[in-house]
Amino acid sequence: MSRRAPRVDASLPPAARPLATASAAAVAARFDAALRARDGALGAHCIHELWMRGEFGARIEAALEALWRRAAASVPEWLPMRYIEWLPTAYEAALGFAAGRRGRSNVYLILLDFADRRRGPYGVYVGMSRYTPAERFDQHKAGIHAAGSVLKRGLEVLTGPTLHLQRLARAEAERIEGSLAQALAAAGLLVEGGH
Repeated sequence: MSRRAPRVDASLPPAARPLATASAAAVAARFDAALRARDGALGAHCIHELWMRGEFGARIEAALEALWRRAAASVPEWLPMRYIEWLPTAYEAALGFAAGRRGRSNVYLILLDFADRRRGPYGVYVGMSRYTPAERFDQHKAGIHAAGSVLKRGLEVLTGPTLHLQRLARAEAERIEGSLAQALAAAGLLVEGGH
């Protein structure tokens, strides 16, 4: 019997949920195989699936730590580095938006540290830019046309929920940016940005 991890196409977006029909035991077995094989893509999809199913936060934190330790070089950029309780809500809200016209603008989400607030520990910044989300995050953190909340509280880009909202026409991106911020706030998240 081969000990290689079952492959998951690394190009699949997390919203595709390639393990949605797998049993909990099958997801756990695939995650163990991913750790042995140092397969970050498979491990990320396993963790993402557990996250979307509402797995306990402590278990997701432990899985994230193990995956980043064993397979950091192959972990897709869309997997967050820490547990965020409301991540499934962010996916649900973002998947409610689509754009008809292509262009050069990107909608992005940035995780904010609100541990000092009663509604913390995390909030989210919703933005739109012609730069990639990672480039725009770096600009915020460097103080270049920075939103104060990202400069002071920005932790990481939450790439996964908005993968389908990249390369949009500017007018579409502006519309989605504002509507997504409203949808996330209506879902109970602490939201900044979304102008």
